[in-house]
Amino acid sequence: MKKQTQNLKSFLTSMSIVLLLSGCSIYHINSEDISTDFFPSKNSANDVAYLEEIDNPFEIIGYVTINTERNQRINEVVEKMKHEAAILGGDAITNIQTDATGSWKRLPVQNFVGNGYVRANFKASVIVFK
Repeated sequence: MKKQTQNLKSFLTSMSIVLLLSGCSIYHINSEDISTDFFPSKNSANDVAYLEEIDNPFEIIGYVTINTERNQRINEVVEKMKHEAAILGGDAITNIQTDATGSWKRLPVQNFVGNGYVRANFKASVIVFK
């Protein structure tokens, strides 16, 4: 009986940890493929560039949207975007736009985590060069 009680406690503890951690994701990443053409995935995010201005002809093949805590560094957001763009087969990401339309959640723990509950969306165009 004692072993069964210990197993139950271990199970409940494990389930509690899983449930608590599953709701604490920093990044929510979505991508949208808008091209009818097939583009093979890149080997790594290093094969995808971030370009603010583009001089060469290109085609937009999709969009990457990341919802994250507003206090995340932009270079971390760009790396996540490049990874997702590599899956879509993009050569580069460009035209990053953001909206900090997150709202404060009224929780007692708010003072402890600062502005961790304010979310922002970052959206970039995924392009391939022609």
